[in-house]
Amino acid sequence: MQEILKRAKQIRLVIFDVDGVLTDGSLFLGDDGQEYKAFNSRDGLGMKLLQKSGLEIGIITGRTSNVVALRMESLGIRHVYQGQEDKVPAFRELRDKLGLTNEQIAYVGDDVVDLPVMRQVGLAMTVRDAHPLVRQYAHWQAQAGAGRGAVREICELLMEAQGTLEQAFGKYLD
Repeated sequence: MQEILKRAKQIRLVIFDVDGVLTDGSLFLGDDGQEYKAFNSRDGLGMKLLQKSGLEIGIITGRTSNVVALRMESLGIRHVYQGQEDKVPAFRELRDKLGLTNEQIAYVGDDVVDLPVMRQVGLAMTVRDAHPLVRQYAHWQAQAGAGRGAVREICELLMEAQGTLEQAFGKYLD
């Protein structure tokens, strides 16, 4: 665990996949073609707290969905890349735009399409119900499943490693 905390302390940007990380991977499609997804509110608060602690958050997802754009806007996440079947170009663009090294970036993915980025970053993380190959390549795995609090766990791990978790919770305890 010390190695994970050492890696986590260096992180300045966390990139999340959406389907299978921020959601449980289910896609609900209406007769009109409208797509619906369920997001976990505790994960959302974790992401807000993480941003307030000074870390940047990015989204790189293979699908394109208006509901993702709306959810990310509500969380104040500015770096959103949708429709990225190959996630590496978006990863490189965001890394270079923010002037970071690979070691300063964490990536959270759940399926094999995430591996090309996960294998480049300083801290590769996943959810409990990720594909076995992804779990094999992840540095750390959340105990919770996708869309069920795994993102909150990840946010709190990063804040703990960087010494900002107590301060983040403090305002709710005063």
